[in-house]
Amino acid sequence: MGSTLIKGVQIVNEGTITPGSVLIEGEVIKEILPPNTHIEADHVISGGGLYLLPGIIDDHVHFRDPGLTHKANMATESRAAAAGGVTTIFDMPNCKPTTTTLQALEDKYQHASECCLVNYSFYLGADSENLRLIESLDPSVNCGIKLFMGSSTGNMLLSDPKMLDALFRCTPMPIAAHCEETPIIDRNMQYWTDRLGCEPPVQYHPQIRSAEACYESSAKAVELASAAGAHLHVLHITTAKELSLFEDGPVQGKKITAEACPAHLFFTDKDYAVQGTKIKCNPAVKSVTDRDSLRSQLSVDGRIDVIGTDHAPHLLSEKQGGCKSAASGMPLLPYSVPSMMTLVNEGVMSMTDLVQKMCHNPAILFGIKERGFIRPGYKADLTLVSTRPQIGNAKNNFCGWNPFEGYQLGGTVHYTWVNGQLAFADGTIDSSVRGERVLFSR
Repeated sequence: MGSTLIKGVQIVNEGTITPGSVLIEGEVIKEILPPNTHIEADHVISGGGLYLLPGIIDDHVHFRDPGLTHKANMATESRAAAAGGVTTIFDMPNCKPTTTTLQALEDKYQHASECCLVNYSFYLGADSENLRLIESLDPSVNCGIKLFMGSSTGNMLLSDPKMLDALFRCTPMPIAAHCEETPIIDRNMQYWTDRLGCEPPVQYHPQIRSAEACYESSAKAVELASAAGAHLHVLHITTAKELSLFEDGPVQGKKITAEACPAHLFFTDKDYAVQGTKIKCNPAVKSVTDRDSLRSQLSVDGRIDVIGTDHAPHLLSEKQGGCKSAASGMPLLPYSVPSMMTLVNEGVMSMTDLVQKMCHNPAILFGIKERGFIRPGYKADLTLVSTRPQIGNAKNNFCGWNPFEGYQLGGTVHYTWVNGQLAFADGTIDSSVRGERVLFSR
């Protein structure tokens, strides 16, 4: 691959924004240089004062491969990732067949090596029959365990208290949990169905998958994990009340951590009137108060540790219906960085906050080797971005739609490097690029 000099940029890294240049040699960052340093390289990119970030690490995507590839697949969605500034993804197990066996897990790794444009790791899904497999899983080459404590897409619910306790005690790996209390959801669904005499329309989604359902399940997960000394990572926090379960401060050393997603940082229950089922996801988009409470925790030491997209493509035809029948999930990867830069422009967070939550903290939390920072010797996973606004465009998703269509977003991704390879350059994807399996230090 030779050498690449990215010159004249604002380097956003480890709490600072510093003018300079970065030299890539092969797959790794060779040197960080002060401004106006003259050095020879095979390729030179003039940054023009744009922001150079570590490549985004997204701990939460659904690439639909295998078995659901009519919606999307590993090839299409890894390209969407690169376009959004994302260089590493952790993919979820609720595909068909579910990733609950070692063979299914290895099959995904093999497939990714053949077609995935960005770096990758895959969660093994927990179920009632595979605790011994979880105990044997190698933590140096796998990102973690996915636990559904609430029913959602894929029918992988695990709710028995004894099984949950055993799970939390059987692995040192992060347990990434979807927390909603299914009996509360079922009760709410029955109440509104009886009252309305029909399937509740999507406006009732936050009343059915309610704040109570989220808090009760998250609190139970925190209690069980704390008792077992496990590392619990609660995904897609949606409510102000849940924030009380987590601690302020740096992610380093935390055993109980929290993720927030763009859907819940942007939209509120007032948006159902216009967006309808396009913003239907599990857990549900909730109130303005909930959204603003989540936003208040996006500073470096806030209670939200990580921002992941929960990228979940569906065909638009599958999004038709109400609270029960419309598919839940949104395709968000192409706007991973631009959506968060919108919050930077609004003063909700800073550029250094963005890098902390989307690059540094995922690397620290999961123990990722040599990624997530701009450091000599680290893999050259980088993205060059500007504050140039852009309008969300449905054509940027394989499935043909996204909830940001028509929204003015506060940033643009210009270049994305994956292990020193230029995967995305001002709208053009290099489909020959291949990511690598992520390694971990634990």
